[in-house]
Amino acid sequence: MKKKNIEKNLNFLQEKILNSLSRIFLSSFLIITFFYIAPILINFSDKNFNNKEFTNNSKKILAYTLNSNEEKIDENSSNNEKDLLIDIFSLNELESDTVRLSAATIKQLFEDTNYTLNDVREKKLVKPVALTLLPSEIKKIENTKRRKEFFIQIILPLIIKENDNIRLDRKTLFRIINKNNNTVSEINWLEKKYKQYGVRSKDLSSLKIRMDEIPVSLAIAQAAKETGWGTSRFAQEGNALFGQWTWSGEGLKPKDAEEGKGHKVMKFNVLQASVRAYQRNLNTHSSYKEFRKARAEFRDLSKPLDSMELSKYLNEYAETGNQYVKVLQKIIEQNKLQDFDDAKLLPSSIELDSLI
Repeated sequence: MKKKNIEKNLNFLQEKILNSLSRIFLSSFLIITFFYIAPILINFSDKNFNNKEFTNNSKKILAYTLNSNEEKIDENSSNNEKDLLIDIFSLNELESDTVRLSAATIKQLFEDTNYTLNDVREKKLVKPVALTLLPSEIKKIENTKRRKEFFIQIILPLIIKENDNIRLDRKTLFRIINKNNNTVSEINWLEKKYKQYGVRSKDLSSLKIRMDEIPVSLAIAQAAKETGWGTSRFAQEGNALFGQWTWSGEGLKPKDAEEGKGHKVMKFNVLQASVRAYQRNLNTHSSYKEFRKARAEFRDLSKPLDSMELSKYLNEYAETGNQYVKVLQKIIEQNKLQDFDDAKLLPSSIELDSLI
């Protein structure tokens, strides 16, 4: 009897072990099968059921589509694109007969005017050397540091000039806001600026938030990133410093784009128009609403605009998102670009104009 109980217990134990092993084997098989099949199912689902497009549309504001109703400038605005771009168009048309100076000529011009970045960092004064085109030889400057400094020297006066234009507009705006009654010319000026900045509601506080400067260091960093420090085809052939897109207008087609499909990179006659278009983009497009809000908070606290902080709100400027922000911050830090944020542009002179 005792022997039978022992045999029975042994059989029960063996059966239990076999069941456990079977369950372990089956579980392992199911887990392995799941990890093998899951990627196939996900890929199949993406191809057949997921129609969501993960594309970056934040560069499409300045599209040169003056008679198109398909693209809205801002989700809260129905203003015609022409109103936003009229001053950019006029700037483009004003200087269509430009001459491309060689790198050697530009370097000599900088030497003749004693224009160096070290001097700018020390005295915070920038010579108003307004060049219209990038030199093609910038690609041949092998020394990376020299190429970067040369590129900064070229675009720095252009960026500060556009910020100066905005600063003057803000002064006019604040003068109007602080008056009880406005003249006809002031009302007309406001109407023009409402359209220029896409403020449909004609709200003064909204206009004040949009009509503001872009930190110099941030603009330089974005231009450097988008053009490879002035060496890209888009910069060389189209004065496109900030890689803005157009779907139906004058622009340069990316080499890997299909014929008749996709976007072009906007083309400008002069570098100044590219800088102005870039600033208008950040100041009006809905993708940069948080950027403008953060900038307004700096103003409310009477603090200088911090490009490192504000760059965090430009993650929608490129497909790479937050990685793009990190790249901008690295460019700003490594090249000490914040040294130029408080630099001022010296008044132009007849002597300087004759040199260009």
